[in-house]
Amino acid sequence: MPLIIITGFPTSGKTTRAKQLHSYLSERIQQAVATTPTAPQAKYRLHLISDQTLSISRSVYDLSPATPAAHVRSANASEKDARATIYGATKRAMTSDRDIVILDGLNYIKGWRYQLYCEAKNMRTPSCVLQIGCSKERAKSVNEERLRRRDQQQNPEGENGEKRQEEEVDEEGPYEPENWENLVFRHEEPNPMTRWDSPLFTLIWEDDEEQAKQVFSNMWETIAGESRKVVKPNQATVQRSRDAGGDYLYILDRETQDIVKKVLDQQGDDGGDDVRIPKGNGKDGDDLVVELPAGKKVGLPQLQRLRRAYIGLHRGGIGLEGVRNMGPERIRETFVVYLNDAFEKDA
Repeated sequence: MPLIIITGFPTSGKTTRAKQLHSYLSERIQQAVATTPTAPQAKYRLHLISDQTLSISRSVYDLSPATPAAHVRSANASEKDARATIYGATKRAMTSDRDIVILDGLNYIKGWRYQLYCEAKNMRTPSCVLQIGCSKERAKSVNEERLRRRDQQQNPEGENGEKRQEEEVDEEGPYEPENWENLVFRHEEPNPMTRWDSPLFTLIWEDDEEQAKQVFSNMWETIAGESRKVVKPNQATVQRSRDAGGDYLYILDRETQDIVKKVLDQQGDDGGDDVRIPKGNGKDGDDLVVELPAGKKVGLPQLQRLRRAYIGLHRGGIGLEGVRNMGPERIRETFVVYLNDAFEKDA
């Protein structure tokens, strides 16, 4: 799911650009279907997610003390709930890397954009940011005009008693003046030097249709073209290859516990005997050997202490960088080696 995050000042024209982008991408996908129905680009699906599509009121971003009701958990609880709704809708649209999601909204918090970037990376799909550039004065004038229209809609009667002709109210609606100023103050501009804001594309208020199409074309090449970058997940979150027959930690616990039991059952009264442990492949003569210390019997507390230390080392993958498959056989083999080294040091 290529993810396009749109950000900018409130009432700076983000939704207008989002609709233009949606139309452009729809045409590109239709062209791909018409020319080469089997092309990967022909299988793309478009999703446009915004406050409007999710019926989120703009009042949720108002942090003024007088706005929240008495039962509201905190001043910005409504905004957090709104972001959770947006995040859930975005994640549900991430069904495959063939779903292009246009996320239209303020997206003014860099931590929020980072969260979205991580989600896209987890899905191994590219993401990018489209910044809508607009001066504060122009964006403010747009909001003031929408406030004026709203007031006209709410008070249709003029001073002369004649009913004003109703004007079509903007689909998005205005922000309250204090709320608008607060959102502008809290706006964190994207930084192309950070990985979660890169690649960064920019459209300004004055850009005409031709310039917009050029930017959209570059975005298409980034998320769906032949130059599309292969996204790799964070290496720290990639699980190493382990036994396919069950959970790794369960197998680790089971195999080490079995070896401890065999050592306790087979060692002599005075210790010093070698204990043969089946490697697990059923072949004769391929057993593992636990070399117990001479003249000293190994008790359960010592074996359990060594087992817990071994599990602690391997639970988080420490020391497994060279191990391609940490299955049952490999666990038994390395645990026996670990025990023999420990008994040799104690001898």
